[in-house]
Amino acid sequence: MGFLKRTNKKFNYQPRYYKGEGNPFKIEHKLDQFRTTAGKNKGFKGKFSDAIDDLKNPDKTVNKTLIIIISILVFIFLYIIDFDLSIFTK
Repeated sequence: MGFLKRTNKKFNYQPRYYKGEGNPFKIEHKLDQFRTTAGKNKGFKGKFSDAIDDLKNPDKTVNKTLIIIISILVFIFLYIIDFDLSIFTK
């Protein structure tokens, strides 16, 4: 009964002209190095505690930038629909 005892074939492929560091086939997101929740903590509790820490200590420069971008986009939208801003003044 040799057909029931199958083992997976393992291949050790290495590209011929690759001279970089590490594995070229490793799938990793570009921004994982900047995320606190995508680190060495593999457990659910560790990721959850990292997310809670991020909520308690937010990055204030990101918040300022986000507010500026949103306000610019709102003013562009109001300009496009030809909204009259004189209703806010007397």
